[in-house]
Amino acid sequence: MGRRTGRWRGRTVLAGAAALFSAVASAGQATAAGTPPPYRFAAGAERVEGATAPADAVRLTPGATYRSSVGNEGKLYYGLRLDAVSTAYVSVTAVPKAGTKAVYSDGIKVSLQDPNGNKCFSGDAGAARFGPTESPRPITAWASRRAGPGAYTCRSAGAYSVLVERISGAGSSPDDWELELRYVSEPALKKAAATTAPEVWDSASPQAVDGLPRTRRGGTSFNEARSLGQGVWKDGIQAGQTLFYRVPVDWGQQLYATAELGPASGDGFLGNALGLSLYNPVRAFVDDAGTGYDGRAKSATLEPLPPVAYENRYDVDDQVSGMRFAGWYYLAVHLSAEMAGKFGDGPFDLTLRVRVSGTAGAPAAYDGTAAPPDAFDVTAGDKAAASNGAAATGGDGGPDGNTAMKAVAAGGIGAGTVLVLGLAVWTVVARRRAAAGAGVPGVPGAPGGGGPGEGTAPVPSVGGVNARSRESGPPRAW
Repeated sequence: MGRRTGRWRGRTVLAGAAALFSAVASAGQATAAGTPPPYRFAAGAERVEGATAPADAVRLTPGATYRSSVGNEGKLYYGLRLDAVSTAYVSVTAVPKAGTKAVYSDGIKVSLQDPNGNKCFSGDAGAARFGPTESPRPITAWASRRAGPGAYTCRSAGAYSVLVERISGAGSSPDDWELELRYVSEPALKKAAATTAPEVWDSASPQAVDGLPRTRRGGTSFNEARSLGQGVWKDGIQAGQTLFYRVPVDWGQQLYATAELGPASGDGFLGNALGLSLYNPVRAFVDDAGTGYDGRAKSATLEPLPPVAYENRYDVDDQVSGMRFAGWYYLAVHLSAEMAGKFGDGPFDLTLRVRVSGTAGAPAAYDGTAAPPDAFDVTAGDKAAASNGAAATGGDGGPDGNTAMKAVAAGGIGAGTVLVLGLAVWTVVARRRAAAGAGVPGVPGAPGGGGPGEGTAPVPSVGGVNARSRESGPPRAW
């Protein structure tokens, strides 16, 4: 029994080392080629097919994330079973293929329909387009069914449907787009509350956050966004990339954010170069800002937003209504692909200045003993994640070994160190096998394994490794 356990341990270590070498090599190749990795879809997301009619739509589950796809000018339906008291949110992120040609009007539209086929109206902006950058990237649209006081459509329980429409402009690529769908249900309150948004709040822009910048590598999607707290954060961004970050914002707190693009050598001017977009905990668009670029440092700053309050949802302004619950707020920074033709591929220096002001107040008193699937609050764990820079852990890892490299980066270990450690592990395993006299069949050089150099552990050859692997992926038009 002991010999078998040792043998399996050896195989496990060898397999792990091999996987790590493969991950490092793949990440290095991707970085060397200058091609950003793809959007990281949610790990374990169920693949579903959209239907062409509501009656045939597959039903989505609250708190779950799904993958699908939509063709050129496609219209797809997905099903929901709603009660009469909960508020439903559905976000859809469309991910074009790398190299896709996009035009200004390209995008997606999301809406909810009641059992009779009537569209639910809640004041939400349900469309997202690539806009003036015409830069292909993940874009997110959303819709909701609001229940309770103030709701005047879609108030009954029943079988609802989500309609996802692809908007295609003349001259754009007809390739299919991948979709990520997220459905979140928000419970009703225990007792009735105010149904009007606060009319008075501090709308003055505060002094910009100053201090020594700290490095935080952005994630490639909502699913692995890098956590930030108040402070100054630096990163690097390539042409065509979108980097995702998340900030915990509690009840009663205000969020301010600025993205700055550093200077670069080159010639020319882009009217829409850098975009900063903000999404709330259910991935609903809140606000965005953008800036042109001429090689000199430029910045994009979000307008002052109100403190997080449940009653904000009753405001007709999307910037106000989006700040309706506490939780993780997402910052998506996109750099136009056209930067490459005038200023190079990058990476370009990126600085984020984040301020979270105000004292956390009492949370909304939701009905029921169970927390909603995505709890609308900020926990001690969330605050710790923002402090230490932990990334969201919902990404699928992608095909280029990014998960392994992200773990390495989080620990502050460079790729060169990983190689040294891997070789050391390889050698130690071989020596232990030799001492125990236990061979691994089929492994050349291992005792009893056959092949030339018996008794000597083979040393793998790994080349082309770039220690500076970056997560990326091309938010919404600004």
